[in-house]
Amino acid sequence: MRIRIVGTGRAVPAQCVATNALEERLGLGRGALETATGVVERYVCNAESQIDLACAAATLALADAGLDPGAVDLIVGGCGVPYQPLPATAPLVMQRLGIADGTAAAFDVNSTCLGFLTAFETAGRMIEAGQCETALVFSSEVASRALPWQDAPEIAALFGDGAAAAVLRRAGPGEGRVVASLMRTYPSGWEACGIGSGGTRFDFHKEQEAFAAHSLFHMDGKELFRLASRYFNGFVAALLERAGWRREEVDLVIPHQASPFALAHMARQTGFPPEKLVDISARFGNQIAASMPFALDVARREGRVAPGMKLLFLGTSAGVSFGGMALET
Repeated sequence: MRIRIVGTGRAVPAQCVATNALEERLGLGRGALETATGVVERYVCNAESQIDLACAAATLALADAGLDPGAVDLIVGGCGVPYQPLPATAPLVMQRLGIADGTAAAFDVNSTCLGFLTAFETAGRMIEAGQCETALVFSSEVASRALPWQDAPEIAALFGDGAAAAVLRRAGPGEGRVVASLMRTYPSGWEACGIGSGGTRFDFHKEQEAFAAHSLFHMDGKELFRLASRYFNGFVAALLERAGWRREEVDLVIPHQASPFALAHMARQTGFPPEKLVDISARFGNQIAASMPFALDVARREGRVAPGMKLLFLGTSAGVSFGGMALET
């Protein structure tokens, strides 16, 4: 796809919560959660909403692109957890940004932690097809809610809130392109990670106990690790082959920020040097779908992304899916 990123932005809530404060609150020994998770701190919504974060990130992305909101004619939300089940989150973001009725299309896609990549590819295909000119893609997550603090604090302490957005437009000659993208799904791990309630699986009126029991996030880390250890390296090899890239040609890897330990394992498993991975997980935690575009914006603002570079986006998601995109800047 002859698509380029012309602007990015990110946002976090005002409140930063250190892991040692969580340990004290839960009556755990100092260092217990930090040792178990590798996460030192994360940001947590208090007064802010998911829409507030999305709009803050989008506003910064548009400013970075030098565009007004009125220039956008497509908004695609790629959140792992929506603002509410119905309607989609993107139209509300469109409204809050002041984009006039009928001047843009707005909808959501959902591939959990890979939501940004799915939204990016969807928007890119629509730009290529001539259905729009300027797309705003965002992922915004309030990941600090519905967490199993009593039963599995070492899982709950992995997550943090945040949002990130990117503005996409058609690329001219020499302005970069999406070289390849790939997703592969392993539904044998479907039950390993998720939140069961909130959709149609449990009838709130008839199954209130089951609804309540499945309202918290759960994760079987061992099963997810097993699938990743068995298949992820082959997935990366297939993506690189599709792109026509050698592993050593990749300038920067922008991964889903599952956890500091998961990123270290990814580096060992795939053979990418740790210095080529953008790793912000210890400071921000796992921001679900927002983590990948958030890491991209951090890398761009730190000067780690320059024209002519080869970027590789990589991630895993509940479901279980592996996803990636090879992008020339």
